[in-house]
Amino acid sequence: MKLFMSTQQQDEQQQDSLKEQVSLSINTGTPDKLYKKVEVEVRGNDPAVLKSYGEFATMAANHLKINIGRNTAPYKAIHERWTVLKSAHVHKKHRVQYEIRTYYRYLDFLKLTGSTTDTFLEYLQRNLPEGVAMKVTKVEMEKLPESIAGIGNT
Repeated sequence: MKLFMSTQQQDEQQQDSLKEQVSLSINTGTPDKLYKKVEVEVRGNDPAVLKSYGEFATMAANHLKINIGRNTAPYKAIHERWTVLKSAHVHKKHRVQYEIRTYYRYLDFLKLTGSTTDTFLEYLQRNLPEGVAMKVTKVEMEKLPESIAGIGNT
């Protein structure tokens, strides 16, 4: 009885087990979701960073052959202003004003599968710059219910 297998036999066994795992993961039997549109809203304090990130996202989508809908930003930022007294209780004449400007950029990606969407959004999230927040809205495609689909056939 041989206690040790040759490296070729070990490689063949590893390849067989890997093929088995791949076939199990591919043939799960559940259909992949289809998304009509995936909207990505990016918020930040610097419009140049958002513009650069929008170009990065569209370039990545082009390499993956993902349809791109829009890559736009509104003209105006959202301004939040606070006026606070310098001292805690007195001297109302002495105040300080603080302001935060929040800029937005909207990116739309069209006609995606669920697995492609998950992979692409994870890639975008990992490469998100500091000080930038991302909000994702997915519009899923679904079949018409039988009660509605049967109306057009009569």
